[in-house]
Amino acid sequence: MTLADDTQDSLLRTILAQVSRSFYLTLAVVPRAMRPQIGLAYLFARAADTIADTDLIERSRRLILLKEFKSQFASEAVDWAVLRSIQSALVPHQALPGERALLARLDDCFRLYRALSSDDRARIASLMLVLTNGMEMDLTVFPGDSAHDLAALATVEDLDRYTYYVAGCVGEFWTRMACAHVPALRSWDGVRMAAVGVRFGKGLQLTNIVKDVARDLQRGRCYVPEVLLQEAGLEPRDLLPREALPRFRPVLGRLIATARDHLDHGWLYTMAIPRRVVRLRLACMWPILFAGETLHRVAQSPDLLDPEVNVKMPKRRVYGIMALTAGTLGCGYVGTAYWGRLRKRLG
Repeated sequence: MTLADDTQDSLLRTILAQVSRSFYLTLAVVPRAMRPQIGLAYLFARAADTIADTDLIERSRRLILLKEFKSQFASEAVDWAVLRSIQSALVPHQALPGERALLARLDDCFRLYRALSSDDRARIASLMLVLTNGMEMDLTVFPGDSAHDLAALATVEDLDRYTYYVAGCVGEFWTRMACAHVPALRSWDGVRMAAVGVRFGKGLQLTNIVKDVARDLQRGRCYVPEVLLQEAGLEPRDLLPREALPRFRPVLGRLIATARDHLDHGWLYTMAIPRRVVRLRLACMWPILFAGETLHRVAQSPDLLDPEVNVKMPKRRVYGIMALTAGTLGCGYVGTAYWGRLRKRLG
């Protein structure tokens, strides 16, 4: 049995719609041959994230549950008893309907996973074994869930490793899945393009880090490496007052420049996709252009260190980018001109 079967496909779509209507709709732009695998990978990643972030459960217990969940991808067989214990521990603590539905249906997700080809299971397993390392870092590097317990990553290398764990590996996974299921990519050098995909993912994650810096600080997490802060005469706790932004700007500029350079590689990746594979092109174009717009807003924001302020693109700009790129069928000239203007504004 495979996910090409109508019953299996219908079950996956039902779970996705219950968990995240927005992702369910976004998945429509992904090439059809990749949708089941990408959909399942999303559900497993969302489940792992929910395990790590259920703060009503003591941190050490969450770490154990996360490792038990991770172990399901290290074995050929699913331990259904362990899976049920994870569900029993977590479902009662979920306030959001999407998280509750996902955890309640984890057994269905794993049945769908077992129905995939062995190669696709191996790709998803490889992703989950890496992705969960980032969540384990969150639970071990950061000792608490509030600004009172604030801690930071120590080095630039720690930040680079973290962005690989939580997003770079997704670019790697996406590339391997696309090469396996999109005939137009058969000429790609999979190893080289997977490495470019890693940088693509890192750029998106670093964008999220600088955008959410104030909110993360309130959660006890400073992803800005201590070594960079020390060069500016700062400590993690110095970023808590909103007035610290002028002193933080040199560090912020370095992070934005790094994100921009990663996204440049993401754009090269996107332009390497044949234009006739319009869906795949758009699925890569959109997050890069959204990230570029977001980075510009981060660089210009006078309230970046205010946790009450959400630095994000207005919906009209999101829809404008989607309309422009979809209306021109992922045209490289149009998209590259847009990206070029964005990156110039980033310095």
